[in-house]
Amino acid sequence: MCGIVAYVGNRTAREILLEGLKRLEYRGYDSSGVAILGPQPYLAKTVGKVAALEERVWKESPEGVVGIAHTRWATHGKPTETNAHPHTDCSGRIFLVHNGIIENYQVLKKRLAASGHVFRTETDTEALVHLIERHYQGDLEAAVQKALLDVQGTYGIAVIHADHADQIIVARRGSPIVLGIGKGESLAASDVSALAQHTDQVVYLEDSELARLEPGRFSIKTLDNRAVSRAATVFAGGVEAMDRGSFPHFMLKEIFEQPEAVENALRGRVNHSEGVAKLGGLESVLDRLQQARHLIIISCGTSYYAGLYGRYVFETLTDMTVETELASEFRYRKLNMRQNTVVLAISQSGETADTLAALREAKRKGALVLGLVNVVGSTIARETHAGVYSHAGIEIGVASTKSFVSQLTILNLMALLVGRSRDLSYEEGASILRGLERVPDQIREVLERSSRIRELAAKYCHAKHFLYIGRKYQYPVALEGALKLKEVAYIHAEGYAAGEMKHGPIALIDPDFPTLALVPEDGSYDKVVSNIQEIRAREGRIIAATSEGNTKLGQLVDDLIEVPRTHEILTPLLTVVPLQLFAYHCAVLRGCDVDKPRNLAKSVTVE
Repeated sequence: MCGIVAYVGNRTAREILLEGLKRLEYRGYDSSGVAILGPQPYLAKTVGKVAALEERVWKESPEGVVGIAHTRWATHGKPTETNAHPHTDCSGRIFLVHNGIIENYQVLKKRLAASGHVFRTETDTEALVHLIERHYQGDLEAAVQKALLDVQGTYGIAVIHADHADQIIVARRGSPIVLGIGKGESLAASDVSALAQHTDQVVYLEDSELARLEPGRFSIKTLDNRAVSRAATVFAGGVEAMDRGSFPHFMLKEIFEQPEAVENALRGRVNHSEGVAKLGGLESVLDRLQQARHLIIISCGTSYYAGLYGRYVFETLTDMTVETELASEFRYRKLNMRQNTVVLAISQSGETADTLAALREAKRKGALVLGLVNVVGSTIARETHAGVYSHAGIEIGVASTKSFVSQLTILNLMALLVGRSRDLSYEEGASILRGLERVPDQIREVLERSSRIRELAAKYCHAKHFLYIGRKYQYPVALEGALKLKEVAYIHAEGYAAGEMKHGPIALIDPDFPTLALVPEDGSYDKVVSNIQEIRAREGRIIAATSEGNTKLGQLVDDLIEVPRTHEILTPLLTVVPLQLFAYHCAVLRGCDVDKPRNLAKSVTVE
């Protein structure tokens, strides 16, 4: 959630650290800070966006080729300069940045305060920097290692000491840290996007590992002192993906990148001759997957709604019994895993803490655990038995868009892979594959109507509440559409299965409570029309997203959004796009910070 950048090398550190922070600002941004080791240790912290820190640092122009920086999403303590990272020890010579939560910080703080350490912040992190100070006897790496043995909780950290101006110590448990190795310089960050401008050689730390970075080299060991040998891998991303180009916001750029996201998800994975998908990441477990009878999909947020859609898809195309669970609740239930159970973890970042905890519990219970993630080398990708990358490309906007559509595409491919090994016919499989290959151009048709959707947003953006309804495949889309409106436009919105509307929410309907109804001409069309009539009878205003050319809604609705016709199972890949655009345009018209909505962070690495 928060962002870490660290640099040691032969260039002035301040520019590299600030640029890295700006690339990570989407992860958390209520305060930020930087520490640089030069002729005198330099520390600067500000509240608000990185621009405020940048202005101060450039004005003060600190020298030094070693430094760490942090952008914060507050957990313990209010967003203030004092609570911002980096934190220091009593001597002011040790500097530390931290992502995660130190669960036993109160015990540590009490013990350290009793021995004379002075605490200045409300954070859990400060206990850790004082703990390192307590163990320090001239060897910073050893001090960090000993301190972490006393810590309960999660962390990704970077530590520097004024007496060791050529090294940075980093470590992780449950919160990502990736190393970047360049010519005569080394970097570390909580996300590879902060490194892409400087190197394509990256090394991912595993849990309970610690690394010492020096100019152009690194060493890794475990907390129990076992040396680790790990070669760098090539990061295939690019700096251009982190540039808005001609778009005013990353969110809009990423909405418009969805045709390419679907194409990338399909590339090399379609076998028309057999009407089946080819997913190389699942080949090692294909026999177990084909024998499975029970699938549990675990995920959070937007990925959870993708999982709800996945349940319908797998139930339609296979004979599996399917459940979709909120990962944050999964491990608190009594889990009665059936034989041949598969657990599929879905996460855009591959670092979602709740999803990681759930998949580890599933592995403990003996399930085959698969992953569907966007980030190569992420923790979920490494800890699952097998999986599929969505290849949606880097997503900067906090509100996920192209990752969602990519996930829906992959879920269809996975279900086809299993279904065709059972009783799904070639004709049905081939029909879905043909439909999937048409989806990118159909999304482009929807995107061409962005100006029309902006007009609708102008008409409705001042509403205080919104209801989204849909049935079957459209129900998860209703949930996702409502979430997007909440996330970026700060409009209270409820997503509902349309049939449930009369069991409570219909009491809210009046002329000031509009509804967005998902009503493509599919198997549930007549039922949703009945729900629309119920809303109309209570003077509710209605926007309907329906199939292109549908003229039957007549006077029942106030406004129409049309999407191209496709196979019923694939319609959500199209109906979600105008909902994303509607939320985006509402947010812009309301003056909201679209890419960085308040209180949210891109990668949720705390439970």
